[in-house]
Amino acid sequence: MSFFDDDFYSPKIPRAVKKFRARKATTTLSKKPSPRWSTLKISVVSSVSSATVAILLFSWITGVGDNRAATTLAQGSGAPGSGQSAYAGDPYERIIQVSDEVSPSVVSIVNRQKKDGASVEAGLGSGIIFKKEDGRALILTNFHVIDGADELEIVLNNGQSKIAKVVGKDFTSDIAVISVDDEGLPKAAEIGDSAKLRRGETVLAIGNALGLGESLSSGIVSKTLMSVPISLSGDGTYDWEREVIQTDAAINDGNSGGALVNLRGQVIGVNAMKIADVGVEGIGFAIPMNNAMDIANALIHDGRVIRAYMGVYTIDLNSTYAPITDEQRKDLKLPASVKDGVIVMEAAGPSEKSGLKLNDVLVKFDDQPIPTTVELRKYLFTKKKVGDTMTVTYYRDGEERTANVTLGDRPQE
Repeated sequence: MSFFDDDFYSPKIPRAVKKFRARKATTTLSKKPSPRWSTLKISVVSSVSSATVAILLFSWITGVGDNRAATTLAQGSGAPGSGQSAYAGDPYERIIQVSDEVSPSVVSIVNRQKKDGASVEAGLGSGIIFKKEDGRALILTNFHVIDGADELEIVLNNGQSKIAKVVGKDFTSDIAVISVDDEGLPKAAEIGDSAKLRRGETVLAIGNALGLGESLSSGIVSKTLMSVPISLSGDGTYDWEREVIQTDAAINDGNSGGALVNLRGQVIGVNAMKIADVGVEGIGFAIPMNNAMDIANALIHDGRVIRAYMGVYTIDLNSTYAPITDEQRKDLKLPASVKDGVIVMEAAGPSEKSGLKLNDVLVKFDDQPIPTTVELRKYLFTKKKVGDTMTVTYYRDGEERTANVTLGDRPQE
């Protein structure tokens, strides 16, 4: 059977070929007759030649048998964090190496709160030693890990414990920084670039899962970046989106604040949450390290993240989670052309001073459409700063109006 459509063999010799051979025989009798190859010999030689070419091509493409390729692999199997290829050598050995290197820099955090005059353990979490300076070690964790604490204690892998102080915390990003004296503490973990993550990349989740201490799980990056809707107001309606890395590495209670690590031994995320529901498995989320470090640096510098503040509590005109009734929409007296916007449920601070009040429907900031509360927050947090004056377009009793709001400093949560 042939590998090519035009390659065939026929045992019949055409008459033209017979005549040619006869003519050639009459003119070459004086020459030494050349040996004739049988069909079997031709077939064997062709097969061997084809096999040899195929092997050579395969070796050239894959690098098998190439000493230079073998040398490159050997050179690329350096220690984690060395900057060399993270995927050379045995990947399971890499997991062991990375775990040994990074685990000492991940601590357990105990949240203690006062109850009935006594200090009780109110929660457990994890933290990452990411910086050492001026005799102190700075530890990155989640806001919700330390929230409400009257006393914070960190516990190292060797059992050593220290009392920690809060450097700063930010509810919106769910990031916090605490500090302890650096005596006897391991080196800071190496921080990676979360923007360079690739879908399918192997990662490790290191933390204090279920309070067991020094817990390790592995998985892959399911999504390098996605937005998860959350409720900052706590009323059950989604009013913010948090950017996260999705992974199937097991993240359990106590893992929050721990490290998501690549096979180079670099921390590329802060484990923060998971989806826990019937029929859901292997969907965990980590805050990208680039985002976390921006917040951490602001917390170290100012003790908090300074954001522009307008002072309105709103709901969406077209909310999927808390839709308004037809009667409520009718009471707003909106023109038929107004399809999107946010309804003011409470006005305080800068917005109250500008004249905004209950049931005003905000539709634009500086001529930028504001269809949802999420977009309202994004505009304030990313486009504006404290002291800026913003033009707000809104509807009241069916009439379009504008107001100039001088933005204030967002109160601490």
